[in-house]
Amino acid sequence: MKAAFALLFALAPAGAAHAEEIVLKPLGEARLRYESVDQDGLPADAEAVTLRVRAGVEAKAGRWSALIEGQGNLAIIDDYFDGIHGAATRPLVGDPDNIALARAQVRYASPAFALTAGRQRLGFDDERFVGSVGFRQNGQSFDAVRAEITPLKGVKADLAYAWSVRTIWGIDGTWPRQQAVSGDNVFGNLSTQTPIGKLSSFAYLVDQYEAAIQGYRLSSQSYGMRLDGTQPIGQAKLAYQLSYARQSDWHRNPSNYGADYYLADVAVDFGGPRVGVGYEILGADDGAAFTSFQTPLATGFKFQGWADKFLTTPPDGVRDLYASAGWGWKGVGPLQAVTLQAAYHDYRSDRASRSYGNEINLLASAKLGKVTAAARYAHYNADTFATDTDKFWLQLDWTI
Repeated sequence: MKAAFALLFALAPAGAAHAEEIVLKPLGEARLRYESVDQDGLPADAEAVTLRVRAGVEAKAGRWSALIEGQGNLAIIDDYFDGIHGAATRPLVGDPDNIALARAQVRYASPAFALTAGRQRLGFDDERFVGSVGFRQNGQSFDAVRAEITPLKGVKADLAYAWSVRTIWGIDGTWPRQQAVSGDNVFGNLSTQTPIGKLSSFAYLVDQYEAAIQGYRLSSQSYGMRLDGTQPIGQAKLAYQLSYARQSDWHRNPSNYGADYYLADVAVDFGGPRVGVGYEILGADDGAAFTSFQTPLATGFKFQGWADKFLTTPPDGVRDLYASAGWGWKGVGPLQAVTLQAAYHDYRSDRASRSYGNEINLLASAKLGKVTAAARYAHYNADTFATDTDKFWLQLDWTI
């Protein structure tokens, strides 16, 4: 990390005529969450009440900024298996106690060029391949250098090199759920704005050089394209996403495989009511473990249902056909950004098209001042994969 900071400072304009005024901005947020899990096959249910607090400061002077942020997570009620402590007689809730340096970065930004070095959050496109895992209390951050280049209006190159991934498992993390995973990870995204939306090409090279992480079998190279756009349809708005990628083994990975990724997603917003449908495929090769399309650095909670049954893609891959409906209001009395949402997922294997199961997700959320309240529910009905599971969350978020 010291080398990254040195590189960034070396790129500072040599002829600065005068010192810029330093502006300090406090950073602070808190999240209180209740989570319960009832999972078939385990002798006891899980109940967790966790409190996460993040605090820090950002200093800006002209085109330069520096940011430092710490975070802590406290299990107030810990009747759950957190992935690190205790026996797995209760369902997993991936929010262990933790205190950590969440971010420590230096940034230089001009209209055409930005460079960020240090511990930071990374998110590319919809975070399907690389993300910050924002739903989990500890989140995911990267020790990395990131360059964002905008040579022309509407054209952007976004490049990052990460030598360590700071996982959600926190300071007590150990094999196989480590505190951090070292490697040579390279992420690249080139995008341009077109009349039909943002068109991107990407390359995500995941090289995890620690044998404890599935014997290097999560190291992969993924190349693809993505279209993300919106179009007006009368008084409504049509939103659509199309994506394709091809993944194969990379560097130390002992497997020899190739698998495809497909996404087609369409939604219509009528200015209140919203409906959508989508189909996502994480393909398989020959059915051996870890030869299907894997996304170990993704924000997995956003995809394939909130029950988290497919964070690791099964050997035979997964096809997710889903539909959603909801309603949003800008304000209801004193409440703002009121949302009701429901989604249904039907899961099948990519090889042999076997039924894995189905899932229902429900969400209600609203904002009052600086506090956002949300209630979520997920019900996974197993057929041939995993077991029946019910999850329920109540959550309060506060931001300074």
